[in-house]
Amino acid sequence: MRFRLTPTPAQEQALLEHCSHARYVWNLAVEQHQHWRPGRRSAPGYTEQSRQLTEARKEFSWLAAGSQTVQQQALRDFAQAMANFFAGTHRRPTWRKAGKHEGFRIVGKRGCHWDVRRLSRKTGQVWIPKVGWVRFRWSREVTDEAKSFRVRRDRAGRWHAAFAVIPPSVDGPGTGQVVGIDRGVAVSAALSTGERLSAPGLRNTETNRLRRLQRRLARAEPGSNRRARVKMAIGRLKARETDRRKDWVEQTSTALARRYDVIRVEDLKIRNMVRSARGTPNAPGTNVRAKAGLNRLIHAAGWGLLVTRLEQKAPGRVEKVNPAYTSQICHACGYRAAESRESQAVFRCRACGHVDHADVNAAKNIRDIAVGRTVTARGALQPLGGAMNREPQPVLTSG
Repeated sequence: MRFRLTPTPAQEQALLEHCSHARYVWNLAVEQHQHWRPGRRSAPGYTEQSRQLTEARKEFSWLAAGSQTVQQQALRDFAQAMANFFAGTHRRPTWRKAGKHEGFRIVGKRGCHWDVRRLSRKTGQVWIPKVGWVRFRWSREVTDEAKSFRVRRDRAGRWHAAFAVIPPSVDGPGTGQVVGIDRGVAVSAALSTGERLSAPGLRNTETNRLRRLQRRLARAEPGSNRRARVKMAIGRLKARETDRRKDWVEQTSTALARRYDVIRVEDLKIRNMVRSARGTPNAPGTNVRAKAGLNRLIHAAGWGLLVTRLEQKAPGRVEKVNPAYTSQICHACGYRAAESRESQAVFRCRACGHVDHADVNAAKNIRDIAVGRTVTARGALQPLGGAMNREPQPVLTSG
């Protein structure tokens, strides 16, 4: 549950100090763990780091002027990040950078001095240690389940407070309907029903302005006020694009969770797909710029976020299937041929002549996959990688 904060200039300065203190403590913890080598003593855990923080606050007045709650919570977050890394579920925590990682977390119980209260129909207040009551836009009710919240400043200069609440799942229709979703670049999500959904991005005028700002940023002197203003303007455009994509994902995932009982998507390894093609100095890559453009389009389509939100809103009803050959198999007859996909949008079967949108045809194959198998037009179950690949047979005529 995220809300838009509207701090005063004095409160914004205090929030920035909290962000810098939390980032400083986090980076010290990262440095301690990166200093470890085989044969040395193990890196300090949360208890030892908390003791060191207490000593540092006694020695440095600028650190003691900040909130101990914010600083200790940064150590707890780092300890949890290391536990997730050792469990194999997350990457290793690394450095946080000023201007990019601006945020901190507050943990407590409702009724303590960091509380939430409503002032009017569209305005509320949240208590932040050593900052006071900060106003935010009241867009929904804050439930009692919120035991913590994170304050964050995005690259557009906007402040948000995100309360840690697990939202309820979306109930399905109960009709047993199944839908297949094929994710692409030109069409963000093609449904087996024939619907083609695209994530919104920047308009042409906004894209042209972004290019002009990027050229102006390249000419600006590092560290100058002009460069800071241009970076802020670019950040606003990027944030606008991100907000539109997130809003589209939320609406699309909610609609799919309400309309279908089973949602089947491709099991794509997106992290591997968006790797750079630069290669190494000894073995440089090819088509590097084209690959970089494709990576940007994949991120802009919101592939990963869409499936993540579907799994959260429809738990147990999202099935990931093997994507092999789904774009080459004709859904009408089961014939598989790479040549059947004439272009990005056109699929024309070389055996039966069936014509369909390429992404919709792939979505139908994804929908009919069950336990690694696909149902052909003849009703026979064929392995996904071994669908019928027969040569077209001549038509026999009498006489």
